[in-house]
Amino acid sequence: MSADQARVGFFTDTSVCIGCKACEVACKEWNGLPDPGPADLLLTGMSYDNTAALGANSWRHVAFIEQDVIREISDGGPATRWLMASDVCKHCTHAACLDVCPTGALVRTEFGTVIVQPDVCNGCAYCVSACPFGVIDRREGDGRAWKCTMCYDRLRGGLEPACAKACPTDSIQFGPLDELREIAQTRLETLHAAGRTEARLYGSDDDDGVGGTGAFFLLLDKPEVYGLPPAPVVTTKDLPSMWRWAGAAAAALAAGVAVAFAGRRS
Repeated sequence: MSADQARVGFFTDTSVCIGCKACEVACKEWNGLPDPGPADLLLTGMSYDNTAALGANSWRHVAFIEQDVIREISDGGPATRWLMASDVCKHCTHAACLDVCPTGALVRTEFGTVIVQPDVCNGCAYCVSACPFGVIDRREGDGRAWKCTMCYDRLRGGLEPACAKACPTDSIQFGPLDELREIAQTRLETLHAAGRTEARLYGSDDDDGVGGTGAFFLLLDKPEVYGLPPAPVVTTKDLPSMWRWAGAAAAALAAGVAVAFAGRRS
């Protein structure tokens, strides 16, 4: 990414998500994703969530979480609240998928996003197991890995991603990452001042296990309630030390073989 190119990303404010799924539809339409089949329509019977998770054919996933809560009114009876959130690839600062890809199919773009080049992907699935968020998936019948590109083609044309464009409540906001973080912090302070002390930001901290994400969220409950890992860690963080130990072991083995061979000759 050039010095004058600001990193862009998503800020998803789940407090104003209405679960309309316009983002899912816009994503599928713009990117030409396959029509949902039996493997993509997981009618769990637990909510209105019919995709259940991100996958090769679902690059945006609107989660519906139904909760029983106690009303703070005179009857004190139980009530139901819905938490809704549109999930997406996090475009991590420290992206394990980039680290493990053997073909260079995964690259970081000039916008700071992470994309898969399908014509280079060999379907090894190393990225699938490396992603700490379980985002990347291989497409059935294709074998290659697929995920959100943050509408790279639209970004190059000066347009915002299709999902953000379609969102009717501005739950999904797109722009320079630094500006989005300021907007998110202001929104968080507003909610706290209104008594919503459970509100929190997720993925906006550069000191977290993935160095911060390019797609972060304002949540109204713990991350695990939304199916997000509470403390994600880049799965390749130990690779440098592992390679050093492997190199040292290989060097020691080679030295031992050389000594043994020299001893036999003598």
